[in-house]
Amino acid sequence: MTAYIVRRLMLGVVILLLVTLLVFLAMRLLPGDPLIIFISQSQVEVYSPEQLAELRHEYGLDKSLPMQYISWIGNILRGDMGKSIVLGQDVGYLISKRLPVTIYFGALSFIVSAFLGIIFGVICALRRGKWIDSVVTVLANIGITLPAFWLGILLMFVFSLTLHWLPTGGYVPPTESLGQSLRAAIMPVICLSLFSIASLTRQTRSAMLEVVSQDYIRTAWSKGLRERVIIYRHTIKNAMIPVITILGLQVGLIFGGSVLIETVFQIPGMGRLLANSLFSHDYQIVQAGTLVIAVVVVLSNLIVDISYGWFDPRIRYG
Repeated sequence: MTAYIVRRLMLGVVILLLVTLLVFLAMRLLPGDPLIIFISQSQVEVYSPEQLAELRHEYGLDKSLPMQYISWIGNILRGDMGKSIVLGQDVGYLISKRLPVTIYFGALSFIVSAFLGIIFGVICALRRGKWIDSVVTVLANIGITLPAFWLGILLMFVFSLTLHWLPTGGYVPPTESLGQSLRAAIMPVICLSLFSIASLTRQTRSAMLEVVSQDYIRTAWSKGLRERVIIYRHTIKNAMIPVITILGLQVGLIFGGSVLIETVFQIPGMGRLLANSLFSHDYQIVQAGTLVIAVVVVLSNLIVDISYGWFDPRIRYG
């Protein structure tokens, strides 16, 4: 197991390096000069060539692309994520303020999607061909096709502008007011978790149907074991391997979807920060934010791979 974890960590480092390289090159290939955008946003009328040269030197834009990349990676390893061109603040400080907000909504969405998706999938498999199986399956197919941002606008119109039940958006820390925080999180969490619930429902249903047809399940029924024992001890655990894989993928989907959802609901999280920074060519924030999200996704996939051995003892890591 230790050797396997070390190999996975080394592969994760390689993936992170490739992600940083792709993001670095993509930001440099975008049209426009970030310094010119910064100057126009700061409403500065005239900058002398000497002042522009000083700014380029301050932000490392006077170096060649390979040297800029090496310098940025070196600073990251020392814990320095750079300084925002547009906001003029330390990138690490900005991310430390925004990341907990995204993790809060992401964790709620992950818990809701995992719980409801697995429960719905198990119910559909155990009641295959019944009316509840047909209804949930149809709803799951619809949930996969619904755009999250469109659903967010629709929920906002119905529950905020029409019924006045929920706030239109924003973020309230749970430490400040748990009730208001959960009320503000209801619509964003629904939008973030809907696709995950639908996909997990379908995958759990398929995995359960495959397991219940196995010989050892029929043997358990013939021995007279109770349905609850067969479902929880034999069926669900053996059907979890493909479901766990989907759960690992949901982490990346939730963080990726936060860009749209945080913009729709005006949530001050990482997704909104990255979207604004991308439009303003604030490459320092985009590079560091993408790296942080990539680290979260790589670690979640590592946890998923390790958990295979617990759910299925037949799996051995050499």
